[in-house]
Amino acid sequence: MNEIFVTGHRNPDTDSIVAAMSYTALRHALGEHEYVAARLGDVNDETRRILDRFGLEPPRLIQSMRTQVMDLDFDTPPVMDQSVTMDRAWNAMRENRISVLPVGNEDGTLYGLLSAGDIATYNMETINDPTVDRLPIFNLLSVLEGRLLNESGAMAETVSGQVIIALPQSCENLLFNTRDSIVLCGNQPDMIRRALEIGVSCLILCQTDVDPAWLEGAGDTCVISTPFEASRVARLIYQAIPISRPCHTHDLTTFHLTDYIDDVREVVLKSRYRAYPVLDENERVVGTLSRFHLLKPRRKRVVLVDHNELAQTVPGLEQAEVLAIIDHHRLADIQTTQPVHVRNEPVGSTNTIIATMFQEHGVLPSPKLAGLMAAAILSDTVMFKSPTCTKRDISMAERLARMANVALKDLGRDLFSADTDSKSAQELLVSDFKQFHIADHNLGVGQITCMDSARMLDRRDEFLAVMAEMQRQRGYDMVIVMFTDVLLEGTRLLFVGSEDVIRNAFAVEPKDNTVFLPGVMSRKKQVIPMLTALWG
Repeated sequence: MNEIFVTGHRNPDTDSIVAAMSYTALRHALGEHEYVAARLGDVNDETRRILDRFGLEPPRLIQSMRTQVMDLDFDTPPVMDQSVTMDRAWNAMRENRISVLPVGNEDGTLYGLLSAGDIATYNMETINDPTVDRLPIFNLLSVLEGRLLNESGAMAETVSGQVIIALPQSCENLLFNTRDSIVLCGNQPDMIRRALEIGVSCLILCQTDVDPAWLEGAGDTCVISTPFEASRVARLIYQAIPISRPCHTHDLTTFHLTDYIDDVREVVLKSRYRAYPVLDENERVVGTLSRFHLLKPRRKRVVLVDHNELAQTVPGLEQAEVLAIIDHHRLADIQTTQPVHVRNEPVGSTNTIIATMFQEHGVLPSPKLAGLMAAAILSDTVMFKSPTCTKRDISMAERLARMANVALKDLGRDLFSADTDSKSAQELLVSDFKQFHIADHNLGVGQITCMDSARMLDRRDEFLAVMAEMQRQRGYDMVIVMFTDVLLEGTRLLFVGSEDVIRNAFAVEPKDNTVFLPGVMSRKKQVIPMLTALWG
């Protein structure tokens, strides 16, 4: 419930994944263990190879920051078994100051729902019909704090009949109730003998004893002794009924911990129930939800790393509380409801910033994490060849590599030696794909860093077909894929959209939806700014 999610952007690259992991590790090192590393998409091949090299698992996958039932301070009353008496259930309601109790099966799943109104309704009905049916003796002894006086009475598991207080003048009435009676007696020897002779279903002795000799002929009558007086016993008998009988079991409205509050609110507003059971993923009852719980939900908390653009962040962010932003991109359009910590620096990798924060706090990353962070810096700076790369990136990557006892060349080889032949164009395109809003234009840009861009362009038609379909489905003005070649130190750019835009933005003549941009290695610093200048 108190987790703080640290997440990078959608379609995460290596820097985004590792930034979430490294910032979380920093907070843990400072004793703040509520931080949880998260990701918004599948781990691409490049990141997977680096994670496997250092024996680390990827962050937790999350789908949304929308407020869910698990984020509410809902009630957690005891889940009563079906056999529990109404007396015990009522006491539980008073102790917990609630008016509804969930009733569970043996495995913790939901059986029904018992409300104070159900108990009151049952009590009122006993006025017109003072009869109980199949009342468990075990329950009766519990409620009356009684003891069973005869062994023959213990043979029966339940008792049934009309409840009668045997006043002195009611002796004749016993002749008309025979065995279908539950008789309450005080110190009335004649009445006790008469009830035993008739063979009533149950004889309850209130604040009195009985001659043991009389019990020899008690037959099947259940004889119980209680310290309570008769008028109180007459009320308590009905409270010994199992709650499985008065509780509601049909047409129950339930919610799960993962249900979104927007959906829950719609259902609640259309119904009139006082409370609703809350279930976990195994259908076990974990609490009850009422209308007032929806008034002020506790929002999820999140730290954004390696992005600050709404189109690239987790869905439902508007319902979450952003605590901090750590990024190296341009400032975009994410808005917060209150001031937050923002650290945005012009470096080539978010991990350069986070490694600096480790240094500022006097904390050393573990060797495995240091190697992972060095790889992330190499990835985002394309082995220091990107124009976004700074001297800080280079010195920090070298320092981290020394901590991990690895060679940067070896890391670079692992990063960019991808097997692209086994991947479809769709898989390659979305592995590092970002959406941008520039003025009134929507743009999608994917980047594939490789060592043989010419080989990638051999699949031109396959990529163009996927890009055209993506443009149609998502309403993009343009879709671009950058084949960034580490060896050529440039990018072969493939696009779907206006040739004039490419011609004017990059001062090159497109041919077959393709241009080569020498020296272009960075999406954020060399492609997006050119389009922004043209469209902005």
